[in-house]
Amino acid sequence: MPANALSGRILVTGGAGFIGSALVWALNSRGLEDIVVCDVLHSDEKWRNLVPLRYADYVEGPVLRSRLAQSPAAFGKFSAVFHLGACSSTTERDASYLIDNNTAFTRELAGWALASGARFVYASSAATYGDGAQGMDDKDPAIERLRPLNMYGYSKHLFDLHARRLGWLDRIVGVKYFNVFGPNEEHKGDMRSVVSKANLQIRESGEIRLFKSGDPRYVDGGQMRDFLYVKDAVEMTLHFAEKGSAAGGLFNLGSGEANTWLTLARAIFGALGREPRIEFIDMPEALRAKYQYYTKADISKLRASGYDRAITPLADAVADYVGNYLVPGKRLGD
Repeated sequence: MPANALSGRILVTGGAGFIGSALVWALNSRGLEDIVVCDVLHSDEKWRNLVPLRYADYVEGPVLRSRLAQSPAAFGKFSAVFHLGACSSTTERDASYLIDNNTAFTRELAGWALASGARFVYASSAATYGDGAQGMDDKDPAIERLRPLNMYGYSKHLFDLHARRLGWLDRIVGVKYFNVFGPNEEHKGDMRSVVSKANLQIRESGEIRLFKSGDPRYVDGGQMRDFLYVKDAVEMTLHFAEKGSAAGGLFNLGSGEANTWLTLARAIFGALGREPRIEFIDMPEALRAKYQYYTKADISKLRASGYDRAITPLADAVADYVGNYLVPGKRLGD
């Protein structure tokens, strides 16, 4: 392995979830298996993401939290901690739960990792940018200007502020994922990507349903997003642990391109070998005030940190996801 490659014991919280399980898969592809996976499995089907993966131990989130509070060495010595576990629902309304689960738990884990000498990489969120009126610039230190549009984004923002206040951002990395899609997201229900939902819609009705635009600057389907394939997302995430202590701070993780929902929809139909049929539906009232019409990640800071891999073009990523995972019903590692 290269001198800056990962080694030793690794903790992945949210490791049964979408990006977390993909990250464990990427670690396995590097020959790494001394991994402790932490999650809260509940009664959904995300446990299936773990079946093809190789790891040393699994622990439920509350158990990890309580045991580390009692004994910081309870699970051994870690070289790296990837804290991806969180309630990621942008419609969750229990603010107290989000503060405890997304903010307080992250504070505890970061403090423990720093004290034990483990590299700490955590999931912040592009939702911290709100409607983008204050920009989506990860190089601007004035993060207190940001105004998240939902409580999920605010719970992430609070930890970013805490980490900066304590001077932790020089030593840890917070990654802000934009619109990530790909294998292992099926358990997310309504929170899964449009690619996943559209695959089912097309099979059932032959068409895709997209929200109408409520902004005269964008035609129906012309709303724009930075779509990032999960395989690229985990390579970017691992980059920050493989860099050792060379990189610190907040980083946008995206493709660096903004594509319309129409472009995405056509790519999905193309991957399925069908002609596009799109129906536009009214946006639910509850989403209208919180809807982002344009997102695009400035990834120049990521590139400046030494990440030089090519990013999968949208059409190629959709074709891989649909053809190799959705249609045959497979997960990463199958």
